[in-house]
Amino acid sequence: MGSKSNSPGSRAWSPVSIFIVLGLCCFFYLLGAWQKSGFGKGDSIALEITKQTDCNIISTLDFEPHHNDVPVIDSLVPKAKEFKPCDAKYTDYTPCQEQNRAMTFPRENMVYRERHCPPDKEKLRCLIPAPKGYVTPFPWPRSRDYVHYANVPYKSLTVEKAVQNWVQFQGNVFKFPGGGTMFPHGADVYIDELASVIPIKDGSIRTALDTGCGVASWGAYLLKRNVLAMSFAPKDNHEAQVQFALERGVPAVIGVLGTIHLPYPSNAFDMAQCSRCLIPWTSNEGMYLMEVDRVLRPGGYWILSGPPINWKTYYKIWKRSKEDAKAEQINIEELAELLCWEKKYEKGDIAIWRKKVNAKSCRRKSVNICEAKDADDVWYKKMEPCITPFPEVTSASEVAGGKLEKFPARLFVVPPRIAEGSVPGITAESYQKDNKQWKKHINVYKRINTLIGTTRYRNIMDMNAGLGGFAAVVESSKSWVMNVVPTIAQNTLGVIFERGLIGIYHDWCEGFSTYPRSYDLIHASGVFSLYQNKCEFEDILLEMDRILRPEGTVIFRDEVDVLNKVRKIVGGMRWDTKMIDHEDGPLETEKIMVAVKQYWAVGSSGGNGTALGES
Repeated sequence: MGSKSNSPGSRAWSPVSIFIVLGLCCFFYLLGAWQKSGFGKGDSIALEITKQTDCNIISTLDFEPHHNDVPVIDSLVPKAKEFKPCDAKYTDYTPCQEQNRAMTFPRENMVYRERHCPPDKEKLRCLIPAPKGYVTPFPWPRSRDYVHYANVPYKSLTVEKAVQNWVQFQGNVFKFPGGGTMFPHGADVYIDELASVIPIKDGSIRTALDTGCGVASWGAYLLKRNVLAMSFAPKDNHEAQVQFALERGVPAVIGVLGTIHLPYPSNAFDMAQCSRCLIPWTSNEGMYLMEVDRVLRPGGYWILSGPPINWKTYYKIWKRSKEDAKAEQINIEELAELLCWEKKYEKGDIAIWRKKVNAKSCRRKSVNICEAKDADDVWYKKMEPCITPFPEVTSASEVAGGKLEKFPARLFVVPPRIAEGSVPGITAESYQKDNKQWKKHINVYKRINTLIGTTRYRNIMDMNAGLGGFAAVVESSKSWVMNVVPTIAQNTLGVIFERGLIGIYHDWCEGFSTYPRSYDLIHASGVFSLYQNKCEFEDILLEMDRILRPEGTVIFRDEVDVLNKVRKIVGGMRWDTKMIDHEDGPLETEKIMVAVKQYWAVGSSGGNGTALGES
């Protein structure tokens, strides 16, 4: 476990040290029990464990000194500012996709459904409440099929999509049969047909993109085939579709193909699909399909199911003329050819194309190639009707950008971007060192909180993902990680995708593109050092509180002076915190802080004992 100099038998322990260590270990022991069922105050498991556990009688346990509680350095600071609950009408508030603000923007090209964040003076600086009766989501894999009505109290989709088998309302839960508009017989049957053309089974296909995902049943059923899909849909009249996806334990974000680039790097996804997503692929000179091409890896697959495929059968049902539907498919075919995509399959309602592995294997007329030097520099950048060039190759058989290992081997081998020297300052050696470091860090996290690695933490976010080491080490069928690469950090998101992980670009000075209560566990390593003097810590922490589920956990890793500032702020946010020494000992200035969000909801007694009213 520890070095000899740090072992309990190598030095005398002061009574104060023993008290702190035993208190901390008791805190996390009770924390684990308290979180198991997730019902917070009055939870029967936690109460029973509390009765049975005497935290003073643990002399047989061996705790290392790096579990010491680190006191706040400046004890003279005033009491933390207390943040009040927001009004109950904000239970599902999404700051950058708020409806009233959205409606002030043009509807053309879906501009009004893009990100429009509030100016500083309009930010809500209060705590977003959970809806009345909120309970911890079902554990995976049961959550794939069932969602508590109290957590997402919207029934409109059960009516609008009743025929399409999206979702059913039964008692106090929603049931998701696995259907979809284009797969009424179930996602499994649909995926089986795709797998007859696309090598889904052997690990060649690991990352996928679902444009206009609905309740993300495609992504939900791909998970058991070890394929990780990033699903997105706008916040629109299909109420709460992305919220349902996240509540089911499926990766999803609020997003739209409008006028700005998707927040993903080039050559990222092994597979992408549009299942009746109704995106006008041939509009704006084919700009939307060109954007899919940008994020699709050389050799990747694009699936189109729904209009205009099988137009001969459906054009009357779609209330379109035969000529119009036929012309749309011809235009898509011509555009695909310009993109160097080869059609591999068309049967019934499904068509599949494969992107060529490099430009040398492509025969096309002169096309408008994008002039941008960096195809990964996309945050708030306008899309143009141009084609992203393939990475250079030396032979017709070489895969542009580098061939990837099959998953899970690709998780730890050196990614092509690093092997080719495309990430400044990162070498194969430093990459392997980073992996080793994260294995060490996560061993410590698991000693602190034994629930890490269980289905208790299904939806996980890494706010400053770096090379993806955290997500690679915790990778499991029990959970998934949204790897966020801050827009002011080194751009490493392409490396993360090459490892078979998923992620997104984001600026933490703004709200994240998700609903409240999306994540069970948030990892924040170096986030606050990165954003010092960029924006207010308070705003970042309030956003973390918004997207964290009641009784969810945050693990901070940062410099001690920074964490002390953070700790003072969260003291007024209904979070319980403990600061812990770095695993290499108390002389390290980097520390770990663990926080647990208290359970409270509309109509319940909050962490400060006050009841929240309903509007």
